[in-house]
Amino acid sequence: MMKLTGINQITLRVNDVRLSEEFYAGLLGFRVDHRAGANISYLRLNSDLLVLVKAETPGTADARDIRVDHFGFRLSSDAEVDEAAVYLDDRGAHLVTRPAHRREGRAFFVMDPDGNLIEFYSMHSEGLQKESHAADNRMGSDIASDSRKEVAESSDAKKPRRSRK
Repeated sequence: MMKLTGINQITLRVNDVRLSEEFYAGLLGFRVDHRAGANISYLRLNSDLLVLVKAETPGTADARDIRVDHFGFRLSSDAEVDEAAVYLDDRGAHLVTRPAHRREGRAFFVMDPDGNLIEFYSMHSEGLQKESHAADNRMGSDIASDSRKEVAESSDAKKPRRSRK
């Protein structure tokens, strides 16, 4: 049996590599490790890699064809989870949920510019053993479903209508 020790990398297909770089490096604190031409960017956080690849076909935030359900970044404490939510909200990130207690700790979700769902969480060592009736145990895709619809409706409302002449 394999004994995995962590995640080597997460690769995301994105519409605009530079816009996604701004989100992950500028807002979340990754650093650009290197670029492979204009269509691939390698971002690093300690020993972990996030690879951004230009999508061959554009995706939208309201698409049901999500390429990644969600991925998570661990924070050290519940307080850091709350602070991260305030930080991201203050900078205009799309918060899908506010921080809430989960079975294993505290968590919230945001969407990146391409509609990828990201979870920020703390994990208590006893959290997986403890049963909580107030915990939110929904899947990430279920949590994001309504938020994706709101994003789509909001962007549709902003589109100018063309008149037929």
